Amino acid sequence: MMKKMSIPTSKTSLVLFLCQIISALEVPLDLSQPPTITQQSPKDYIVDPRENIVIQCEAKGKPPPSFSWTRNGTHFDIDKDAQVTMKPNSGTLVINIMNGGKAEAYEGVYQCTARNERGAAISNNIVIRPSRSPLWTKEKLEPNHVREGDSLVLHCRPPVGLPPPIIFWMDNAFQRLPQSERVSQGLNGDLYFSNVQPEDTREDYICYARFNHTQTIQQKQPISVKVFSMDSLNDTIAANLSDTDIYGAKPVTERQPVLLTPTGSTSTKVELRGNVLLLECIAAGLPTPVIRWIKEGGELPANRTFFENFKKTLKIIDVSEADSGNYKCTARNTLGSVHHVISVTVKAAPYWITAPRNLVLSPGEDGTLICRANGNPKPSISWLANGVPIAIAPEDPSRKVDGDTIIFSHVQERSSAVYQCNASNEYGYLLANAFVNVLAEPPRILTPANKLYQVIADSPALLDCAYFGSPKPEIEWFKGVKGSILRGNEYVFHDNGTLEIPVAQKNSAGTYTCVARNELGKIQNEVHLEIKDPTMIIKQPEYKVIQRYGQASFECIIKHDSTLLPTVTWLKDNDELPDDERFLVGKDNLTIMNVTDKDDGTYTCIVNTTLDSVSASAVLTVVARPNPPFDLELTGQLERSVELSWIPGDENNSPITNFVIEYEDALHEPGVWHYQTEVPGTQTTVQLKLSPYVNYSFRVIAVNKIGRSQPSEPSEQYLTKSASPDENPANVQGIGSEPDNLVITWEPLKGFQSNGPGLQYKVSWRQKDVDDEWTSVIVANVSKYIVSGTPTFVPYEVKVQALNDLGYAPEPSEVIGHSGEDLPMVAPGNVQVHVINSTLAKVHWDPVPLKTVRGHLQGYKVYYWKVQSLSRRSRRHVEKKILTFRGNKTFGMLPGLEPYSSYKLNVRVVNGKGEGPASPDKVFKTPEGVPSSPSFLKITNPTLDSLTLEWGSPTHPNGVLTSYTLKFQPINNTHELGPLVEIRIPANESSLILKNLNYSTRYKFYFNAQTSVGSGSQITEEAVTIMDEAMASRQVDIATQGWFIGLMCAVALLILILLIVCFIRRNKGGKYPVKEKEDAHADPEIQPMKEDDGTFGEYSDAEDHKPLKKGSRTPSDRTVKKEDSDDSLVDYGEGVNGQFNEDGSFIGQYSGKKEKEPAEGNESSEAPSPVNAMNSFV
Repeated sequence: MMKKMSIPTSKTSLVLFLCQIISALEVPLDLSQPPTITQQSPKDYIVDPRENIVIQCEAKGKPPPSFSWTRNGTHFDIDKDAQVTMKPNSGTLVINIMNGGKAEAYEGVYQCTARNERGAAISNNIVIRPSRSPLWTKEKLEPNHVREGDSLVLHCRPPVGLPPPIIFWMDNAFQRLPQSERVSQGLNGDLYFSNVQPEDTREDYICYARFNHTQTIQQKQPISVKVFSMDSLNDTIAANLSDTDIYGAKPVTERQPVLLTPTGSTSTKVELRGNVLLLECIAAGLPTPVIRWIKEGGELPANRTFFENFKKTLKIIDVSEADSGNYKCTARNTLGSVHHVISVTVKAAPYWITAPRNLVLSPGEDGTLICRANGNPKPSISWLANGVPIAIAPEDPSRKVDGDTIIFSHVQERSSAVYQCNASNEYGYLLANAFVNVLAEPPRILTPANKLYQVIADSPALLDCAYFGSPKPEIEWFKGVKGSILRGNEYVFHDNGTLEIPVAQKNSAGTYTCVARNELGKIQNEVHLEIKDPTMIIKQPEYKVIQRYGQASFECIIKHDSTLLPTVTWLKDNDELPDDERFLVGKDNLTIMNVTDKDDGTYTCIVNTTLDSVSASAVLTVVARPNPPFDLELTGQLERSVELSWIPGDENNSPITNFVIEYEDALHEPGVWHYQTEVPGTQTTVQLKLSPYVNYSFRVIAVNKIGRSQPSEPSEQYLTKSASPDENPANVQGIGSEPDNLVITWEPLKGFQSNGPGLQYKVSWRQKDVDDEWTSVIVANVSKYIVSGTPTFVPYEVKVQALNDLGYAPEPSEVIGHSGEDLPMVAPGNVQVHVINSTLAKVHWDPVPLKTVRGHLQGYKVYYWKVQSLSRRSRRHVEKKILTFRGNKTFGMLPGLEPYSSYKLNVRVVNGKGEGPASPDKVFKTPEGVPSSPSFLKITNPTLDSLTLEWGSPTHPNGVLTSYTLKFQPINNTHELGPLVEIRIPANESSLILKNLNYSTRYKFYFNAQTSVGSGSQITEEAVTIMDEAMASRQVDIATQGWFIGLMCAVALLILILLIVCFIRRNKGGKYPVKEKEDAHADPEIQPMKEDDGTFGEYSDAEDHKPLKKGSRTPSDRTVKKEDSDDSLVDYGEGVNGQFNEDGSFIGQYSGKKEKEPAEGNESSEAPSPVNAMNSFV
């Protein structure tokens, strides 16, 4: 059975790296092998003195190794110390401290040895030291009295502990003391003040030392600091300082920088390779100095350099010899600078270049152990064999030591041993164990058989073939059952047996065979590779900008291999989604309901399978109306202006475009806010113009694309001083309401426009063009004043001036008004009418004198009405019509008159008061016109060769009728029109019999009336003469003849046979489209017989007419409607109402209608006679 193994693409590089470095064979534990140390305690092992000491030493080997210990270079006999035990099947020591033992008694250097018959491996020298957290020594701390601006250092001097403690400063309330560029803690734990300020005065500066190993905190006694300013120095510290100190004190002055640490201009620093380099510069000065770091002759290493403690500390991580050099710190303020150069030397404890690795050889083979290390200074290399210096170890003829290399030649089984390489200098040492194991073993493959690997297409595939054998086997790979050995650039063969396919394709899938062989044998193993389609996000989430409380939705539609089960996870800002029911995770989307500001962020869709992982992200920006501005402040208050400033609220991800400033006048309109001005969104101050005598409050509203913020809190109130009005009322008018008065009106000033208390108005007037003085009156705060006793409609000069308790407004401008109007006194004269045609006339009049108008001339009104029609003597209700002509016009057109009628009219002048007297009535007549169509046309009494026509006279003759005109023409079965015949009929006739017509023929008639002016509109109708009865009976008898019936039966039988043949052929699979065609297109020439009267249905020519609708029937009234047949002559504009009796004769009437007026008759169509149908059929 195959064992499944999936290789995620994200881990491929790590797997590849491990495969490349593991080239030494791992000896299976079932084979003899020397011991190998697998776990040991650190070299410098600081233990908690309150807990048991556990010194680890684990090893493997075959046979299992035994363990022994040395302490301080001599054998440590654990059997003689009851507090010390060794774990079973292990070399780990447990020293019992919790049952009375003391950790200090077991301080020392320990080393473990693991031994079996093939050799001995040793551990590092493990230095055991118990941690220490001593108390502070008691000391008397004097208060620190410091002058403002001076520097100060508060020393911590923590006790020496193991390991060193972590130092921090707090107060009595266990709150960390704030630090800044001015006040900060040094690397040694002291608290440095670049310059002291009065707020530094306190009595609880406490230094704490935290010993992490023992989880204890030690506290130094509180330190008191008193800062004195020069203004209060003599009063506050006279008792504590000498007179010299007091009188010699100088005011606070600025000082150039001075370094507090390190001292001097240069210093040195030694750091070990790989450690963190910390350099520090802290300076005193006023203003507080700023620190800057450079490396002389080079650049600070990128990505490894950090600045801490307000740039007072330079931190370089993972230092190397290249970081050696001079580092210069410069402290600078406005008065000068000071610098210090630190010479850094990077030394190095030994580190491996090539560590010795286990060597498996078969008898007679050669090999080498290499031990190469570097350091500063360069380390010395020494070899040991089974824990004993190689110089005094038992001799082995196959072994030769050459400095850092041991050479083995023609080894034998007795050559198996464990060798130790020690590389050391003054800063440390390295110890490595490497065994030489002489074995003769056939190949074995350690990778499980039939292991299944699954990888994503276009990614590397790594197929394992872990093996062992001695001599070292050769590895070959094959693909398929009978495949050839794999070679070429498309494969990478690793020393540990792994086959790498750098870019696996779909055709890379299959079974691969690994073959391992040496001189002692051969073995093979099969593994299987499956290639999967990569997972893809085909619809990625997109950037969203959503208004607050809206809904945001992100899509994440994926495509994946059908055999892989994907899991979709959503993250917000690389963390889990909030536990909130507003977040709805669907199959391929994420929806956030009622979004809030905290939903801002980056949303990531992560799709994971067992083989790969893909992700896509999108940003959600939540926008909203701005938060209201705050902290409104009024400055620069003047009589007519003030400066308003504010702090903008949060713009909520939509930039503020402008600010709207509103004001409230608490004196005149409390609670009502008015628009003042607005400024761009980048501006937070504005100079506002003010009016006198207003108690102002201001508020600000921020505006962005989403909308307006809530108003800010109102500013403080500002009452401006009173002043005389700046302006006068607007919209001053003088209009009389009666013939003897003048009404003066104006728009009163608003409250803030009054500029002061006691607002009134001075109203002045005088008659225009008359040498009169102004008449004035002062009125209260109103908007109207009425002047009585004025002449009718004369012009006046009017003005209104505002005033208050402090004076008058500027002189107002004058306006022209008029006293009241009265009705006009005279009517227009010389009224003349010119008749243009039968429906249009033009009227003229003389204008009235303007003095008689007694008001504003608005125009003239013409009243006209029809007295009677000249063609009829009957009177009817008189309806007067009015036309108004604006302005000083003296003529006008009268449209829409009726022909051949008598009219009257008069004219009146109009002003603002009303109409004047009417002019004398003027009579005029309109000439004749053409008549309307006859009121009806009926066609009755059809015979074989005649029709009777009856008609009614026109409803509107529009003159004296002179005659009627009748035109008619025949229509054949194809709707073609025959020759036109015209007949003139006297006007006093109302009927006519037309004779000598063709039988069974349709005729179309056109009929109109005439006056002396011309012909009127016509009316049309259609009618049909009846057929000859003898012919009809002969043709009908044909249908009853036996030969005809027999012929029809034969035709029916032939059709039935044809249908049977078609049915049989269709069942046999043949295609016979005749039936479908018959169903789709019924033969228009064959119609069924009517069931009620036995006659044949209507025949329709397929080329000229549409067939009758299937199943159509004539209604009971025998009227053929348009929707029942498509054969109507509606194109000619006529209609037919008629019916047939049982013998086929036509009965009923033809009623005529106007050609252009829709009527039911126009929707009918011809009902062909049975004789015509028969004639067509045969």
